[in-house]
Amino acid sequence: MSQDIVLAFSGGLDTSFCVPYLKERGYAVHTVFADTGGVDAEERAFIEARAAELGVASHVTVDGGPAIWAGFVTPFVRAGEGYQGQYPLLVSDRYLIVEAALKRADELGTRFVAHGCTGMGNDQVRFDLAVKALGDYTIVAPIREIQKEHTHTRAYEQAYLEERGFGVRAKQKAYTINENLLGVTMSGGEIDRWEAPGEGARGWCAPRAEWPAAPLRVRIGFVEGEAVSLDGEAVPGHQLLARLNRLFAPYGVGRGLYTGDTTIGLKGRIIFEAPGLISLLAAHRALEEAVLSKAQNRFKPAVARQWVELVYEGFYHDPLKADLEAFLASSQRCVNGEVVLETHGGGVQAVAVASPHILNAKGATYAQSADWGVEEAEGFIKLFGMSSTLWAEVNRHAGR
Repeated sequence: MSQDIVLAFSGGLDTSFCVPYLKERGYAVHTVFADTGGVDAEERAFIEARAAELGVASHVTVDGGPAIWAGFVTPFVRAGEGYQGQYPLLVSDRYLIVEAALKRADELGTRFVAHGCTGMGNDQVRFDLAVKALGDYTIVAPIREIQKEHTHTRAYEQAYLEERGFGVRAKQKAYTINENLLGVTMSGGEIDRWEAPGEGARGWCAPRAEWPAAPLRVRIGFVEGEAVSLDGEAVPGHQLLARLNRLFAPYGVGRGLYTGDTTIGLKGRIIFEAPGLISLLAAHRALEEAVLSKAQNRFKPAVARQWVELVYEGFYHDPLKADLEAFLASSQRCVNGEVVLETHGGGVQAVAVASPHILNAKGATYAQSADWGVEEAEGFIKLFGMSSTLWAEVNRHAGR
């Protein structure tokens, strides 16, 4: 009798390869696709058909949209920082995929789970550490196994599938593509060679020549730092993000070419496209800047960077992450209001902010008017700069 194993499955080259590889080693393969909202009905049908074509023992599709909104998007937007100031952590759906795979393993009564992560990338760290944090399971990683013997793994995987009568999508031959509700990431080919991306390296975001002539304006409502409405309509979070993706992608918003320091120590170069997330970050930051105190605005980025690094490097279940999220949630008590975003293409700006918590001084406006006198201003400057001024006076002639 074959040993049941649950494979986190996307229908791409790596996970497609895993199915016959595992079957030929005596496993009954059960695939799980965690649909985090980044695929349309046609792609979802393709993934299900691909699993059937490869001969899996069973396949289930899990709706992961609400989980990824609550588990990642809300704290990420509250944090407000990309990894190394740029990357919006588009692969964070991996943690929700792990939870879906382990739930299926428990249903089948097996402790064997598999993934299609390579031995060179970050995803293997995220997947393995999440599995280890959630229970006592045996992890099987076919791509890591074949890398012990083959250096050109993608070519080997492609040949392996084609020899068994399974086709490979043309795009999968050139790039590694990850797509979910959060956005699209692309690597491989000329991207890995630090060359200019080719025309095929494009996901949702339209090129400059196709941007609409008319600007786009949308209004996003926030309650305690969480986006809850779009143009005055209350919308569940995962649906709101999907709408923002559709609205801003035609304007090319959220596309970046990024080189980062990976968890395992290599340099990773990718194209990312995240029109919805980048728009949410812009709106949230504009509201937050207006309602948080000076001390909060100065301190919070340090917490955000620590949270982002934990999530990026695989420590999604580390207790420090929960501690940081408690601070982030507390900091959002007054982050309530609406922000109007505008784009003419390429970038997005917050052009209007409305909130009952904006820290306006009733009798003063920066650089315009004040309800204090000249003497008070001069006294403040004297005391505020006392240490620096004294140093200058004492040491003015020291170097002569």
